[in-house]
Amino acid sequence: MPRLIDPPEDGSVINLDDLIDWCESTAFDPTCEEGLAAAAPMLRALSRNRDFLADHAIAELKTRCADQRRTNPYSAQVVLLHPPTDGYVLRAAFWPAAQDHVVRMSGQAAFLYHVPHDHGFDFLTVGYLGPGYGSDYYEYEQDDVAGADGEPVTLRFVERSHLEEGRMLLYRANRDIHAQLPPASLSVSLNILASAPDQGWRRQYRFDPARGIIDQCMTVASAQLLLELAVGSGSGDALDLAHDFALRHPADPMRLTAWRAIGAALTDDAARRDHLERGASASSPLIRHASRSRLVQIGREKPCPDALLAVG
Repeated sequence: MPRLIDPPEDGSVINLDDLIDWCESTAFDPTCEEGLAAAAPMLRALSRNRDFLADHAIAELKTRCADQRRTNPYSAQVVLLHPPTDGYVLRAAFWPAAQDHVVRMSGQAAFLYHVPHDHGFDFLTVGYLGPGYGSDYYEYEQDDVAGADGEPVTLRFVERSHLEEGRMLLYRANRDIHAQLPPASLSVSLNILASAPDQGWRRQYRFDPARGIIDQCMTVASAQLLLELAVGSGSGDALDLAHDFALRHPADPMRLTAWRAIGAALTDDAARRDHLERGASASSPLIRHASRSRLVQIGREKPCPDALLAVG
């Protein structure tokens, strides 16, 4: 499960600017787990400040949330406390109770309640207000999986606990899984997220513990969508680029996207089959998994003109 952090309870209190100044200093290194953990005393000191978040919210409301609309890439569940930088993000997250109006109107899935998932980044969190969301915690080993939809994965259940006020956890990227449970009443957490230069390519997964699989990858880079659009438009240049990406792109998800786009552009059943068979021995783990899975699926289907349309 996430690493439990227990900073000294010295009663110190800081304001938001103090935390921002510290994060902007050389004392903070969010590129590694220990560097992020070093921020624990500062984040805990901010969490003892019972006024700063209300003051921040009021200031935002006075400008009709201009800063949030300009810099916040998250849903309305999240308030940015500082514009994102190349190294970190400061935010507050709101966790409504099951009986709250917003949950009854939007459904629990909108808040990822009861959805087992990991994160593609390390982050430090502390309970700021309320009893805190609950979590069923699991662990897995990222090195043991390619990250394909439907891929078997060994999940180890750890415990169920809540992020109550003052409790601090460090979530480890692509290792800690939690299925969040609605709190008994509205709760708030404060987060410091690590934001790496390659963050756009880091993957987040939804899991199915009952079946022991990766249910689905939850992230898609905009470049993947652009490539699919370009190849789908029939551009020869785009197809050439897809072939290059499928062989040499440093991000495996993009290699898979390129491979699938190439397969979707093929019009001959035999060519599609050959494409899959070559993919089954590709150097890319995702291409291998997708191609082998599709070949198995085809073997179970009755031959028909549409049988080979999908590559993965």
